[in-house]
Amino acid sequence: MTLASAFCKMSREGLEARLQNKDVDKSMYRERLETELSVICDMGFPGYRLDWKKAPGHPDIAYPGRKVAIFVMGCYWHAHEGCKYASRPRTHSDYWDEKFRRNKERDARVRAELEELGWTVIDVWECELKRDKLDATRERLEREVRYAFVEF
Repeated sequence: MTLASAFCKMSREGLEARLQNKDVDKSMYRERLETELSVICDMGFPGYRLDWKKAPGHPDIAYPGRKVAIFVMGCYWHAHEGCKYASRPRTHSDYWDEKFRRNKERDARVRAELEELGWTVIDVWECELKRDKLDATRERLEREVRYAFVEF
């Protein structure tokens, strides 16, 4: 077993442990984390943490040693501009407009805080994880993470 495959096996075991105490739709949660994990394992960059609570904003994927934070953004909740998955509810529109505005403000604040601390912040949108865009997203992520790993 290679080091990379052993690392992926340990990550999958950690994923299983995270699912044990969740009161959520486990199949949907598992699918999301499996997608994230497969992208990371395929890239071969060791040292990541999932849902890392020690960094501002709790990045979905963090490389603490290299200060790289990756956020997987839901198109609906983060009001992804121009995305078909980012529809606005027709009822209670004032409430939802305010909710989406606050989410965007928080995202900008967290990004600024991480960048001020020297972190590279990468956003991956939910729509980029669909089958037709997954390869392009994987290539972009690999390129951005690899660039962040270069020391100047």
